[in-house]
Amino acid sequence: MAVVQFRNLDAKTYQHHPLHALDRAWPETNCYVDLWLELLHGLGYEPLASLPVVFETGFEGDHFTFFKQPPEVLRALYGMTVQETAVWRPLEHHVVEQLTFGRPVLIEFDSFYLPDTVGVAYRANHTKSTVAALSIDIEAKRLGYFHNRGYHLLQGDDFDGVFRLAPGLKGNPDLLPPYCEVVKLSPQTALKGPALVEGSLTVLREHLRRRPPINPVATYRPRLAQDVAWLITEPMETYHLYVFNTLRQLGASYELGQSYFQWLTANGVEGLAEATAACGAVSDGCKAVLMVLARAVTRKKLPDLKPSMDAIETAWDTVFRTLPARITG
Repeated sequence: MAVVQFRNLDAKTYQHHPLHALDRAWPETNCYVDLWLELLHGLGYEPLASLPVVFETGFEGDHFTFFKQPPEVLRALYGMTVQETAVWRPLEHHVVEQLTFGRPVLIEFDSFYLPDTVGVAYRANHTKSTVAALSIDIEAKRLGYFHNRGYHLLQGDDFDGVFRLAPGLKGNPDLLPPYCEVVKLSPQTALKGPALVEGSLTVLREHLRRRPPINPVATYRPRLAQDVAWLITEPMETYHLYVFNTLRQLGASYELGQSYFQWLTANGVEGLAEATAACGAVSDGCKAVLMVLARAVTRKKLPDLKPSMDAIETAWDTVFRTLPARITG
């Protein structure tokens, strides 16, 4: 039994969106945003329009916001409805059925079985990560899916692993069904051209109203000072977890924000030059601090982060201080 939907995508030849180019400061952001950037791109839509959410990123006490494109934005811009699916049969059969209806299936899989995570989690660590399934062949044990920066293929033992068909996984009552969503498409209601730009600006104004009321970099700095003293006593594995959930989320948010403002500018929206540059300064500053922290953890020596954090804090303020009235509404 085989199902292939949408385009005849080939994992070997698929061209990812420029937002995932390797020369960017943050070629990957987080699994959910990266998934949607590529899913939208693979379905023929412009994912840049969905990025106003990045300006809500704030400091949450022990991490920066794990930012996502919310369902209401995906519906407003692209006519897509994201809906949770009840998993009451073997998961692979749900995937077949939903793809038959023309619906991509979003699934939280174990990265241990995702070959595109080789060198990070594949066959090394059990961590959840969301993928979008677009093709499946149960008999051949093959699954085509979007994850992180691109479109991939898994098969054989990995297929058995993600669908819990392997010995020790199949029928194990201690394993909960994975969280699963379907994406219902409505191409006739998707915005295009100037309408997409205006729709995205409407979304931007709403997310600007939801941005942190206090500069989140200023809020984070006292906590960072405490964390660094602890972090230099920890192994590099702890460092990687820490920076992924803090500096990477903030930096990636604002690199995407920079690209979003560039897209608006290319589509005739004026007055964004200073805010665009300031987004880049936030992103570059976070990357610089991340590198300084790496050296500090290696050397077990407290670093001087004040100049870099001063610059990031100022850049964050500049983003919102320089936005033109048409944007802020």
